[in-house]
Amino acid sequence: MFSFLGGRPCLDLTTTLQVRHREHPRELLKTPADVTRWLAEAGFGPGIAVDEDGLRRTVTLRETVDRLCRKTGRDTDRAELNAFAARPPLVPHWTGATVEYRGDLGQALATLARDAIDLLAGPHAARIRECAHPDCSRLFLDASHAGRRRWCDMTACGTKAKSADYRRRRSGGS
Repeated sequence: MFSFLGGRPCLDLTTTLQVRHREHPRELLKTPADVTRWLAEAGFGPGIAVDEDGLRRTVTLRETVDRLCRKTGRDTDRAELNAFAARPPLVPHWTGATVEYRGDLGQALATLARDAIDLLAGPHAARIRECAHPDCSRLFLDASHAGRRRWCDMTACGTKAKSADYRRRRSGGS
């Protein structure tokens, strides 16, 4: 259900609202259970309890990060992101084979907010891209050597776009 193609957890969070540019975007975080599932799939630990207020706070953080990454932010967005980041982050617990993160929703949101601050204030901020496929609005971090990546994922959006271009050229369209 969830995809993690952004290259950073904060960017993956923004993709839980899909096709943003359409009249009816697709919301993937409809219930508190959806947030719990997204956090687990994102590697932030299983079973983080989320209630309706937690769902609202998660969506608020998501939209704040999205506006800041797209440079369409409100005057209050930076302060809001800083407020989310002010809480203690999740605590890593090394099991010997893996690292598990432990904590509550506030700590998970703080960890995501800190990731966004690290990205937006760091050298990779200029490498945040929106997928060039017309049916996708995912943000991703372009970590390619040349810095010219166009699609969130070559096997999905890139292949579709290249196939459509090929069919258009073969049919004589421009």
